[in-house]
This record gives sequence, C-alpha cells and structure tokens, in this order.
Amino acid sequence: MKYQFMKRHKDEFKIERMSSVFDVSRSGYYKFIIRIPSDRAQENYRLLGKIKDSYLNSRKTYGSPRVCSELRAGGETCSRKRVARIMKEYDMAAKMKKRFKVTTKANPNKIPAPNLLNQNFAAKEPDQRWVADFTYVDTKEGWLYVAAVMDLFSRRIVGLAMSDRMKDDLVIAALQQALTHRHPNAGLIHHSDRGSQYASKDFRGLLMKYCIVASMSGTGNCYDNAVIESFFHTLKTEHIYFEQYETREQAKRSIFEYVEVFYNRQRRHSTLKYMSPVVFEKQWQQEVRGFSS
Repeated sequence: MKYQFMKRHKDEFKIERMSSVFDVSRSGYYKFIIRIPSDRAQENYRLLGKIKDSYLNSRKTYGSPRVCSELRAGGETCSRKRVARIMKEYDMAAKMKKRFKVTTKANPNKIPAPNLLNQNFAAKEPDQRWVADFTYVDTKEGWLYVAAVMDLFSRRIVGLAMSDRMKDDLVIAALQQALTHRHPNAGLIHHSDRGSQYASKDFRGLLMKYCIVASMSGTGNCYDNAVIESFFHTLKTEHIYFEQYETREQAKRSIFEYVEVFYNRQRRHSTLKYMSPVVFEKQWQQEVRGFSS
C-alpha cells in the first residue's frame, strides 16, 4: 500500500522524501513499479476504468452499490466489496450529503384531507399514487421556488414547475403538467403535506375536476411524505449545493436538466432494483404486454 501511494503521488512529492516518511527503501520502490503485475492486479486496473466511467457519468453521485449495479448491468461479474475497495483506494466517494429542512407550513384555517397513505408508499402500477411537495433554491437574484409531483410506482418526477413566487399557481402548474403528460384514471391518490397551497380552493378544484382523491400528511410528521422529501434532499445534496446560480433562469435550466436528463432517465434507484425510473417503467410495460399476449 505504501508503494502504491508513492506511485500515485510521485508527481506531487519526491520519491526520496516519501521513502523517508514511510520508512521504505527507494530500491524497493523501484522494484515495485517495474515488476510484472499479477493477473488480479491487471483485472483491477481494467475494472478501475469502468468504475471511473460509471462514477463520472453519475456526476460523482454514485457510491459502490450503484456503480457495482451499473457494471453488472454491462456484463461485469464484480462484487460490491471489490468495487468499494477500488473506489476507496482511488478516492472516489459519492458527494457528501447535508441536512435537509422541511419548507412548508400548514394553514390552520383549512380542513386537511385525511392521510390515506399512512406511510405506505407502495404502488402496483403507474399513476395510482402521486406525492407532491415544493422547496426553494437560492440564486443571486433571489429565491427560486420549485414544485414537483412524483409517481410512487417508479419514483419518476412527472410534474415540475418553478417560479420566483411561492403562490398557489406553482403547485397547480406542477400538477397540471403531470396530468398533461400522464393522463391518469379516476381514483388516483394525490398526497402532499398540509401546506396552504395544497389546501387552496383552486388546487382542490383541480383535483376534483380530474377525479383525484386528496391525501395529506399528519400534523408535523415529515415521514408521512418522506419519498418526495427524499427527492428534494437528493436534488440539493447531489446537484444544487455544488452550483452557484447567478440568475433564476440559470437555476431553472440546471434543475430541469438534472431532473429530466439525469434523475428520471439515468440515476439508479435502490428501491427500483437499481434501475432508473424510465427504465423501470419500460420494463413493467414490457412485462404487462408479455402477460397479455
């Protein structure tokens, strides 16, 4: 391990200095670098290239479980422990996560809908259960508010809206986008927290128009809407916290690209057998067609 460290950092520190620090001989180091690597070492080096590709393509958000899953999907037979060991050796770690804060406030003057989910976030098929929430993003122009609607079946973001003001129109726009793209059947459950925007007359009117059943979290219980809050946590800790937005428009483009290009279509989810939401839905559709044929 000492010789490996010296080899990796030979352009930063003198060999003589590192030999003294690690109490090893220079002759031993030079013998190490010219020896023929073992078959396993060569295989590790080959695997390293694939690990790097997966890690960088994930925007440095993947840890060893997701990287290993992606390699296996590509035909590799590596173990998770082996991938984890190589990633640790070459300082490839998933982006650090920060604490996420809940941003919505209930309106005590509005009667909330009952909690129909009760923290049961399972769905047997698409567009049975949607969850919704919003958050805010800091830019040099001021706050940008982001509302999202997620399908619990595939964890896909089916509605996304952004605005410089936190008004009822924002969550209505996110829901309207989801309705336009998905065309759900009557009886769909829409779950949110008790934020005043979701309790507004206009929002509830839109739910009634499309025969959608409203559901709301219990008072002060963030776990009742944990899945969509987890999405915003991921959005912020994997992407937003590593950006500096000059304008709201810049933030909008950045967030849209992350959600539509990366999160929905590429990012592997542990709850989806390490598939992306889009791939998970396509596989389900293929299975349904197979059963019906």
